[in-house]
Amino acid sequence: MKQGVIYGILAYLMWGLLPLYWKLFLQVPAGEILSHRIIWSFVFVGIILFIGKRWKMMWELAKDRKRLLLMLLSSMVISANWLLFIWAVNDGRVLETSLGYYINPLINILFGVVFLKERMKVGQWIAIGLAAIGVSFLTFEYGQMPWVAITLALTFATYGLLKKTVKIDSMLSLAWETLLVLPIALGYLIYMQTEGTQTVLGMHPGMIFLLMLSGVATMLPLYWFAMATQRLTLAAVGFLQYIAPSTSLLLAVFIFHEPFTTTHLFSFAFIWGALVIFTISSLKKKSINPQVAVKIEG
Repeated sequence: MKQGVIYGILAYLMWGLLPLYWKLFLQVPAGEILSHRIIWSFVFVGIILFIGKRWKMMWELAKDRKRLLLMLLSSMVISANWLLFIWAVNDGRVLETSLGYYINPLINILFGVVFLKERMKVGQWIAIGLAAIGVSFLTFEYGQMPWVAITLALTFATYGLLKKTVKIDSMLSLAWETLLVLPIALGYLIYMQTEGTQTVLGMHPGMIFLLMLSGVATMLPLYWFAMATQRLTLAAVGFLQYIAPSTSLLLAVFIFHEPFTTTHLFSFAFIWGALVIFTISSLKKKSINPQVAVKIEG
């Protein structure tokens, strides 16, 4: 449990700071950044597997078609999440990404009830209701639903659920998730090159090197997140996730100077209130025996 908390804090803190990194590539289209992110992530995790002599173990997983299908779904969901997040950050929507990841813990617990048959108390249902009011108010005031926030929350909650379901080694899972979308990433870059629209090759070598580090920036928090989900309940993982949106919110307001209006304050107040109620209710909930939890999570 202690290791799970440490892994969770590291993952969410790094995710919260990622907008600073993606802002370095404002001139690069989101799809091109995503393709490089996938390629260099696979290279990074591949080196780790090679050093650990674990490639054979990875290929053995291909014999289990059910697991392979779940990993394919995971890779598609997290790729969609990455693409939207990169685009939103470089489109000046860091505040909305923050909103999405504030909502995500509540989606996590809702998924836990629906798919994992976890039980919720009245306070937790009230928390979800308050969050819904906050999002509805934002939608009403601006005349459109905060689709970026909602889509980020849903895709990442789905990814967390799939990671909870696929009971395999974290690094092997990450290797398969990047490998399965690698052909798409390579194909997209080749297409851009033939069309003469690829921008990365014209960048300064130092910037290209920084983009290559996207593999490290991607795999480290994902690995830490995977280790956390194996050791903690979805509710506990959701609680730690407050770190990421809080960090991003501070970046959006004080570093990127995105407008934080009275409407935002009112909506966020409902969501923050929901998280307080949710947290108090969760702390009162009887915890699962750690030994039982380990057996459940594989």
